[in-house]
Amino acid sequence: MAKPTTILVKLESTADTGYYYVTKKNPRTQTEKMVFRKYDPVARKHVEFKETKLK
Repeated sequence: MAKPTTILVKLESTADTGYYYVTKKNPRTQTEKMVFRKYDPVARKHVEFKETKLK
């Protein structure tokens, strides 16, 4: 069986609340780090989430 092309990455909140999302990414087509504005329920507002390595 072949390895899957997508990898799991962690999108961590820049508001330093410790909240994160886990999403998939295709590293062949998206070579730069992902940055999204998503909702942080701990901070109760939309903040930037930046990609970090999933441990």
